[in-house]
Amino acid sequence: MTAKGDVTIGEVESVQPNRRRRLAVSDINVVDHPTLKKAIGGMIVGNTMEWYDVGVFGYLITTMGPVFLPEADKTVQTLFLLGTFAATFIARPLGGVVFGWLGDRVGRQKVLAATLILMSASTLAVGLLPGYAQIGVWAAVLLVILKLVQGFSTGGEYAGATTFVCEYAPDKRRGFFASFLDMGSYLGFALGAALVSVLQLALGQSAMEQWGWRLPFLLAGPLGIVAIFFRNRIEESPQFQATLDAQEAAASHAVAADSAFAKGPLGVVRAYWRQILLAMILAAAANTVGYALTSYMPTYLTESKGYDPVHGTLLTIPVLVVMSLCIPLTGRLSDRIGRRPVLWIGAGSTVVLAVPAFLLISVGAIWSTLMGLALIAFPVTFYVANLASALPAQFPTSSRYSGMGIAYNFAVAIFGGTTPFIVQGLIQITRNDMAPAYYLMATSAIGAIAVYFLREAAQRPLPGSMPSVDTRAEADELVATQDWNPLIDLDDMPFDLMRSRH
Repeated sequence: MTAKGDVTIGEVESVQPNRRRRLAVSDINVVDHPTLKKAIGGMIVGNTMEWYDVGVFGYLITTMGPVFLPEADKTVQTLFLLGTFAATFIARPLGGVVFGWLGDRVGRQKVLAATLILMSASTLAVGLLPGYAQIGVWAAVLLVILKLVQGFSTGGEYAGATTFVCEYAPDKRRGFFASFLDMGSYLGFALGAALVSVLQLALGQSAMEQWGWRLPFLLAGPLGIVAIFFRNRIEESPQFQATLDAQEAAASHAVAADSAFAKGPLGVVRAYWRQILLAMILAAAANTVGYALTSYMPTYLTESKGYDPVHGTLLTIPVLVVMSLCIPLTGRLSDRIGRRPVLWIGAGSTVVLAVPAFLLISVGAIWSTLMGLALIAFPVTFYVANLASALPAQFPTSSRYSGMGIAYNFAVAIFGGTTPFIVQGLIQITRNDMAPAYYLMATSAIGAIAVYFLREAAQRPLPGSMPSVDTRAEADELVATQDWNPLIDLDDMPFDLMRSRH
């Protein structure tokens, strides 16, 4: 794929100061579809790897407690493992800041390869950890440290992957292509859950506590090698490469680049604090529901509803698989009707369906539990499919990775990853099994308000980037209709930077 935007020196000299800038076909990026598919595939494997680990750890919480804290009672063991899970997200903001800044400075592809290597290695190391019986309390300490390393690497993963795919995808289908990232994420989670379930059924609880719990983490080694191979074959995103080339040219032509990025992460926060705040609220609302379904439900079904660990795991897998396959459908829907309407559906359905969902789960029958889980999965399908395309589009190309890294990871650290710990604590404090439903309703009500102030991004070029289309014919049409096309804002396009390349 090649980034367009090349203009001859004569054309630059012929532009009059008072003449309105015009969009030419050479300014428009025509997507190379084989390269696009390769890029999406490389990003999906990384996201799948990330959520595979989340799924494995979430479903082994009730198994790993006796391994690391055998002398504590069951409640303390569960809270420790939930707290360790939450600790992963404490390190995510730092990873988001560091990798986001590096991704905007040296390139998306290099940083995303590094985050995947770090994530795979730390997951493998968890499977090699000695238990309490070997080194005492240091086993628990080392587990927390490794989860912090995972969180640090994950902080650069999702923000970078969404940024990368959005910059590769054509404007009119960005929601559809970006939604495959979350489809891969939840399929990775289901893969981890399925593997844990098979091991629990085949080995039994005793063998799982002794050595079986290690196997899913050890599998991260070969899975990581495969994922790294695919990711290293990807080229840099065309939108970022065009901006990087333009900024290098700007340095020699005295053309101003993005001053916010030049001042580092603090400069990005000062320049784009409104976009960051909105992105944080929406990411918090969506991930509260998402992590309640994926990481907390097995514990909730086991600790509060009396299911054994195997059934607590198995019941969520079919719901996750069906939900994952539906995510590209809601991504495509957002390309047609807009990101904001689809996000409103996600927020509104959470408020409406949260109480019925937990009431159905409380019935205790398998059919009612599946229906309750499906009601929680419904809003997640509308939420997550659109965050991947809506949030990166709030930031300009030169600061997009940084903005996403800061906003998304702070939100997930404060609200998303801590959801299992918070709702379990709410149940313990209130003695009310409906407390999680009220928590989900509150966060989504706030999220619905944030959607109102969100910049609609469907079918529009990314800020700081030239248009991206599927075909040359579409580029010709865009040029012909630029004067009255409501999806094109000529004043928002980086003509000066692009033309400074020459």
